[in-house]
Amino acid sequence: MPSRSGPAWLAVLLLCFLAADTARTQTRTSWLDPYRDNASRLMEAATADDFAWRRLAELSDTFGHRLSGSENLTRAIAWAMEAMRKDGLESVRAEQVMVPRWIRGTESAEIVEPARHAIAMLGLGGTIATPHGGIEADVLVVKSFEELRGRSDDAKGRIVLFNAPFTNYGDTVTYRTGGARAASQAGAVGVLVRAVGPVGFRTAHTGSVNYGADAPPIPAAAVSAEDANRIARLVAAGRHVRVRLSVDGHYEADAESANVVAEIRGRERPDEIVLLGGHIDSWDVGTGASDDGVGCIVTWEALRLMKQLGIRPRRTVRLVLWTNEENGLRGANAYAARYAASAASHVFALESDSGVFWPSTLGFTGGARATLLMRDIGSLVAPLGFREVFPGGGGADIGPIAQAGNVPSMAYVGDPAKYFEIHHTPADTVEHIAPQDVSRAAAAIAAIVYVVADMPERLPR
Repeated sequence: MPSRSGPAWLAVLLLCFLAADTARTQTRTSWLDPYRDNASRLMEAATADDFAWRRLAELSDTFGHRLSGSENLTRAIAWAMEAMRKDGLESVRAEQVMVPRWIRGTESAEIVEPARHAIAMLGLGGTIATPHGGIEADVLVVKSFEELRGRSDDAKGRIVLFNAPFTNYGDTVTYRTGGARAASQAGAVGVLVRAVGPVGFRTAHTGSVNYGADAPPIPAAAVSAEDANRIARLVAAGRHVRVRLSVDGHYEADAESANVVAEIRGRERPDEIVLLGGHIDSWDVGTGASDDGVGCIVTWEALRLMKQLGIRPRRTVRLVLWTNEENGLRGANAYAARYAASAASHVFALESDSGVFWPSTLGFTGGARATLLMRDIGSLVAPLGFREVFPGGGGADIGPIAQAGNVPSMAYVGDPAKYFEIHHTPADTVEHIAPQDVSRAAAAIAAIVYVVADMPERLPR
C-alpha cells in the first residue's frame, strides 16, 4: 500500500480538490451552455485582428482632442455616425445636447525666484483668466486642506501649491476640483495643483476645477509632479520661491453637440434595453485616445461584431457615445431626461471609461441574484485572462439613467497605474495603447453584453 505522506500525496489531493471545484463550477454555470457558441464566436472575431485599434487610431489621429463645443468634436460625431451606418447598425442618430464651450487660450507658468525656470503646466478646465501679463506672487506649499487651514494667515496674497502625492484618483482629485475654492477662502491670489497621477515624464494633468459661491474664483493650473517637488524642496531648504502664472481660460456661449446613438434591435423584447458606451468628448490635450476614445471603440465593437456575425439577441442593445463627460455631464443628464419614462426598461448598463490597459477587471453593481448571474457570465471570458467579476460597477455617463431606473451596472476598468500616467495629459495618444488590449476589451464586452441581452429572463434588480 502506498504511503499517504509527502509531496506526491498532497499533489494528488490538491488535484482532486481542483477537479471537484471545476465540476461544481461547470454544474453551476450549465445554464450558459446555449450561449457559449455565440460568445466564443464574438471573442474569436474580436481578437482575430487589430481592427478595433485601427479604428481607435483613425478617431484619435483624424480628429485629435475633442473638447466640448469644438469643431473637432462636431466632426468626430459626424464620422462616428457615418461609420456606424456602414457597419450596418440600426437607428443611428444624433440626439442633440447643448454643451459648455470653454477656451483654454495661451498659458504659462515660471519660477522667477530664486532662478528663472519654466514650469510644465496646464490650466485647469473652467479656470478664470489672470489679468493681462499674468500674476506674480510668492508660493505657499501645502500637502493637504488641513495644512492650508492651519496656515491660512500665510496664504494671503500668495499662490498656493497643493503638493499632495498621488495615492489614488478618488482621494487625490479633490485637490484639483476643490483646491481653488479652499485657497481663495484663505486669501490666495492663485492656485497650483500637483498633477493627479503618478510621477511620469514631467507631464501636467488637466481636468475641471470647481469654484464656490462663498469665495471669489482665482486662476487655477496643474503643474507636473517634478515641478511641484522642486518648488517644495526649495521652500523646505529656506529658499524664497516666487512664481508668475498666466492663464487665458474663458467661456463662450454654449454650443450644439450630440450624443451618438446606435442599436441592434431585439428580436423578441425590443423595448428592453441593454445599454453600453463611452464618452466621445475629451480634454483639449493629447488626442483623447485612452480617455475615452478607446471606451467608445470597444463598446461599439460589441454591436459591430454582432451585426457581422448575424447575432440578434432577444433585447435591444443600445450604444451611446456620450458628449460632455469631461466638463459638464450634460450628455449623460440629457440621455436620462430623454429616456426617463423608460428608465426601468433598461435592464443593464455598461461603461468603459477607465482605459483598457492590461491587467483589466470587470466591476459590477447590482442585487445579490444579479451579482451571482454576472459572476457566472464572467466565467465565459476567463479564457481571455479575466478573473472573477468584482464589486463596483458603474460610471459617470450611465449613472443618471442607472439611478433613475435602478439599473444593474458594470464597468470595464484598465490597470489604474498605467491609465493615470497619461490621464488628462498631452501623452494621451494611441501609441500608449496596445492593440491586443483593445481587442481583449472588445471581446469581453461583446460576450457579456450578448448574454445579458439574450438570456430568457431579464437581469434581476
